[in-house]
Formats: sequence, C-alpha cells, structure tokens
Amino acid sequence: MPINENAQRIMELQQKLSALREQKNKLNVEAEEWAEKRDKLNEQTRTLRAEIREIRSRRDKLNEKVNELKQPREHAKTKISEKIEETKQLHQQIAILGKRKPSRSLQTLQKKLEDIEWEIQTTTLSLQEEKELVDQVNQLGIQINIYKRLETVHEKMLHLQTDLKTLKTENRLYREKQAETAHKSQETHNKMLDKLGQVRVLEIEADKLHKSYVKTRQRVMPIQREISDILDHMKLIKEKIQKEEEKEKKKNEEALRKKIEKTAKEKLKRGKQLTWEEFQILAGEGKATHN
Repeated sequence: MPINENAQRIMELQQKLSALREQKNKLNVEAEEWAEKRDKLNEQTRTLRAEIREIRSRRDKLNEKVNELKQPREHAKTKISEKIEETKQLHQQIAILGKRKPSRSLQTLQKKLEDIEWEIQTTTLSLQEEKELVDQVNQLGIQINIYKRLETVHEKMLHLQTDLKTLKTENRLYREKQAETAHKSQETHNKMLDKLGQVRVLEIEADKLHKSYVKTRQRVMPIQREISDILDHMKLIKEKIQKEEEKEKKKNEEALRKKIEKTAKEKLKRGKQLTWEEFQILAGEGKATHN
C-alpha cells in the first residue's frame, strides 16, 4: 500500500478511534450516573433500616408492656374458650392443608418459578413453549399458595397462642391500659411495616439501577476491545509507513549519490576541481571497486 494510502488509512482509523472514545466516554458517564443513583438509594435504605430498628425496639417494648397488663380472670375465661375454639379450627385447617402440601419445598418451588419467569422474560419462545411455561407458572403458583396459606394459618396460630397466654394472666384493673398499649404497639408495627415496604421498593429500584450500571459497563467492553484493535492496527500501519519512508529515503540518497558521482567524473574529464563530497563519493566507489 503506498504511503499516501497508508496515511489516508491512518486518518480514517483516527476518526473511528475518536468516535469510539467519545462513545466510550458517554457510556462511562452513563454508568457513573447509574451508580450514583443506585448509591443514593442504598444510602436511603440504610437510613430507613436504622429507623426500622428503632421502631422495632419501641414496638417490642410496647408488646412487653401489653403482656404485663392482664385482664381479669373472669373475662379471660370467656376469651380463652373462644381462642381455644379458633385454635381447633386452625388445627383442622392445618391438617387439611397439610394433606395438600406439595412434596417439594417452598424454596424449591420459588426457585423454579423465578427460573421460569426469567426464561419467559429473556428467551425468545414460540407460542406453544410460552403457553407451556405459563401453565407451569400457574401450577407453581397454586402450590406456593398452599405454603402461603399454611404460613398464614401458622401465623394466626401463633397470634392466638400469644393471646391465650395474655388472657390467662390479664388483670381487670389493667384492661384499659392494656388496650391502649396494644393499640400503640399496632400503630408502631404498622409504621415499621410501612418503612419495610419502602425499603423493599428502594431495594428493587436500586437493583434495577445496578443492573443498568452493569449492563452499561458491559457495553463499554467491546468498544474498548475495538479501540485496542484499532490502536494495534494503527501501530502496524505506522511501522509499515516508517519502513517505506526509510526505503524511499535510501532510494533517493542512492539516486543523489549516483548523480553526484556522474557529475564528478565529468569534472575529472574536463580537468575541473572536485568538491569534498564529490571526492568522497568517487573515493568510496574506487574502494568498493577495489574490494
């Protein structure tokens, strides 16, 4: 490739390199923006979690006070009977749900559901394949729901057992105070749940931002590889240009030397005085001929 063509190629590669670097810089800026937004959300999450710990501590203290305030024994007996009956009903529900409980664990079902949902979202599927996966999702949802219902019943059971314990030890003189304290505890618990919900939303959004950050950084990688390839290519072309220039330089020097040699010989024939450069060239020729 002629030197001028190599030079033209270098210019073209430099232009492409400049465009790629600009594109890379824009992606790096975009990635930093994603990271900054993500970090802000993470900081908000940490602040909320600190507030949640404080609220949970207050709620736990209120719950302790609730347990200290006992209803009178007469009132407690009626309530205890009601709670026992509810407990029996919950036991029956647990027995019925236990027979329907899937053989696979909840974690296994949830993992399978997440894998299928991910496959649906990220894989190009035919209508039949998508229908089959959706059917699997529905079946998994039904099985997971049994676990959720069992969990709900167990939670109700735990609440009932707590209530039973409280009712058995309550004192009539503290009934109003107990109700007031329980209400404060519930408000505190609801406030904590609200903040937990906020944390969940922030975590989901932060996760999305992090994925955007990672995705953007991944987009930089092929650009950086292309930049490296172009730089290597430019290096090779420049080395080639340098060799061609050196070759051309030697060629020109040789042509000049022959021209001076010719002139010097003509001067000798005419008996004219030679310049030092002409003398050296002729002397070098004579030496080379002798050798």
